[in-house]
Amino acid sequence: MNPVSLPAALGTFDALWSPRIVTTVNDYDVRLAKAEGEHVWHVHEDTDEFFLVVEGELTIALRESTGEREVRLPRGTVFTVPRGTWHKPHAAPGTAILVLEPTGTSSTGDAHDPVPDHVDSTTGHVWSSGQ
Repeated sequence: MNPVSLPAALGTFDALWSPRIVTTVNDYDVRLAKAEGEHVWHVHEDTDEFFLVVEGELTIALRESTGEREVRLPRGTVFTVPRGTWHKPHAAPGTAILVLEPTGTSSTGDAHDPVPDHVDSTTGHVWSSGQ
């Protein structure tokens, strides 16, 4: 393993909502993604989802027992969506996020609304510095 520069890794791809696995921790993927516009309403029934905003700003809409709410995450902010919570990320232009999820977790969850063409429903793409 070698250190990974997040800014350098971000410079190797342009796809939005298409996470790259930059490293692993135990049985978890550390995924880096560029994001802009809306993702899709989805839920991870058996796992939390950790977000770190590397650049830009991310807003996550949440459907909770008390109703819907939005969480605004500026650069440098972290937030964990609890398992079983329907959520929909929305990103400002120029946003990059780091997501921590168990290996094999779909980026569109266990259940989701129809997936738009600009969202990559994937378990992550292995990143290499030679991309």
